[in-house]
Amino acid sequence: MKRVIHGAIALAFATPIVLSAQNDPDKKVMDGGVKVAGWEARLDKADAKVEDLKFASMGAGFHVTSGPAAIYWNPANAAKGNYTVKASLTQTKAPTHREAYGVFIGGDDLKGDKQSYLYVVIAGTGEYTIKHRAGSQTHTVVDWTASPALKKADEAGKATNEVAVEVGNDVRVLLNGTEVFKEPKSKVMGSLDGMVGLRVNHNLDVHVGSFSVTKM
Repeated sequence: MKRVIHGAIALAFATPIVLSAQNDPDKKVMDGGVKVAGWEARLDKADAKVEDLKFASMGAGFHVTSGPAAIYWNPANAAKGNYTVKASLTQTKAPTHREAYGVFIGGDDLKGDKQSYLYVVIAGTGEYTIKHRAGSQTHTVVDWTASPALKKADEAGKATNEVAVEVGNDVRVLLNGTEVFKEPKSKVMGSLDGMVGLRVNHNLDVHVGSFSVTKM
């Protein structure tokens, strides 16, 4: 799988304020682990423990309590060709600083040293970013960008948003149905066939109301 080509177009909104992550170590979750049959997790840090996060079924969806940052996927959800990945995500509590959650596509070698995937994540601040992970490195496709399409967290730290990625001749990112990014697939990654799933950064409480993968 080829690396992301840098210089993809970022929409011009207000410059975000980046808050420090110092003094915010990964929390340890009680009764942790991946509790949903068929699903797997890969943690960002090699020394992190899956027991310190929790991925569980809740209602018609899932609930993620972290703990260390990780991606979650079910091998049955591999996608190729033209497809759409969509998730309804609710940040239920305010994090200490800006933290992100969303979906990933084009996952390859997710258990190996050459892991690769493209991810779209949002924050309760009303911002989003698009990045490509290659091994232990990340490459920015769209830097943190504020979008009026996103609902910001309320005083309790809660916000519900829908994140969708459509893969065809173009890669389109839609937030609550509003297109915020569109680029030819060839300018984003050489191939976006592969695993799809969820990404949740550290110390977050996120409810996944729905998650779907459909052919276009």
